[in-house]
Parts: sequence; structure tokens; C-alpha cells
Amino acid sequence: MMERWKGRVALVTGTSVGIGAAVARALVQHGMKVVGCARNVDKIEKLAAECQSAGYSGTLIPYKCDLCNEEEILSMFSAIKTLHQGVDVCINNAGLAHNEPLLSGRTDGWRNMIDVNILALAICTREAYQSMKERHVDDGHIININSMGGHRMVPSADEHFYCATKYAVTAMTEGLRQELREAKTHIRATCISPGIVETEFAFRHHNSDPERAAAVYESIKCLKAEDIASAVTYVLSAPAHVQIGDVQMRPVEQVS
Repeated sequence: MMERWKGRVALVTGTSVGIGAAVARALVQHGMKVVGCARNVDKIEKLAAECQSAGYSGTLIPYKCDLCNEEEILSMFSAIKTLHQGVDVCINNAGLAHNEPLLSGRTDGWRNMIDVNILALAICTREAYQSMKERHVDDGHIININSMGGHRMVPSADEHFYCATKYAVTAMTEGLRQELREAKTHIRATCISPGIVETEFAFRHHNSDPERAAAVYESIKCLKAEDIASAVTYVLSAPAHVQIGDVQMRPVEQVS
């Protein structure tokens, strides 16, 4: 069922590493035009060259964008409209965590998580929908890469504010689904909520304690970024009348 997406345009945020890179690669393999954005596009350019060398039928287009800056997001959507008509699939993947507990955290750390995990996702969602609406695209898809932390609170003070932003993603995805129904459209909204995925995430989260970060991934057999990419293609492959609301996935060995 991925055949129907061949030649169509997907936006994937946070494409430079990890889940975003794996999702972008998978969609290019299936023939999509993928706009991959991040603050630093060096790694995306390398990935684009790898996809081309591999002979994938799609294309990866790197785009430099700071998701904390609404003007840059709007400029990116304008460029996509000019060069590629618009967005048919929006994968809101970008996200981050800081060690900022509720009782002692720094406001700028909290604000950065809100800016990326909530506001950027909301802005990209709004602009993607408007892009679809103005082109009469009625089968588009908006997929939010969430977290199991958006469904239960991790018993660690360092994670509590991050989990709060992910609870917001859970609520926003359901709110989006309801608004899309009210708009009488067949555009779908899905939330994919992974448990522990072996990426650079923990090393960025615990950047002052690399041993702690490594221990996160050594304790159990974790999910791989490619597992999340497979979930994305599964969701996109669902028949047009099927609404997959939330995919929760965790390693078999993960306790909570």
C-alpha cells in the first residue's frame, strides 16, 4: 500500500540522526520526495548521497531549519510550496529532553522543550494541514513521533518535564484527529510512542554523564530507529478508511 505515496512529498523534522534519519531513508526507499530538516544539514546531505548511491526511487532534500524559530518554519513551508507544491505527509519527529526537574529546573531548559516538543510540532501540523487543504489533498497524513513518556510518568525527576511535553503530544494528536473529523476531511492523524530506542537521544539528554547514557542502552535489548521507521510505513500503508490513532511500542525487556 506504500505504492500510492510514490512521488509524493513528506516532511520529516529532526532528520539528521536517529529516528528521523531512519524514517527519511525508509520513505525515500518507497519513492517519496522527503524534505528532511534540522539545524545542521551536513548529516542529512550525507544521507541523501547514500540514498542516491543505493538507487532508491525517491529523493531526500536537506533543509536547514531551526524549529525554535517560527519564521524559519514558515519559510521552510513556503519553500516546499514553491519547489514541490506542498506537503502530503508530515512526520513530526524532532524532540529533545533536558535534565530539568520540576523543583529545581532552569526555565530556559523547560522553554526549549516546550518550543521543540510542543510548539514546533503544532506549527508544522498547522502549516502541513493548510498545505493539504489549499491543494484539496484529502488523503494526507500527520504522524507525531511521541514517547511512552507521553502515556505514563517515568519515576525520575530528570524526566518529568519532558514527559509533560509528551503528554501534550498525546492530547494534541487526539485533538487533531477530532478537528480533522469536524473539517470533514479524510486526512489522518497518528501518534507513534516508542519506549527505549537506541539512538543519540540518551547521550544528548545526559550529555554531562556519558556513562549514564550508555547504561540506558546496555541494560536491555532496545528498539532500533529502523523499528520506528517500520511503524511509520505500517501506518502509512493502512487502507484509507483505517484510522490508526496511537502505536505504543517498547522493547520486550522494558519493564515500564
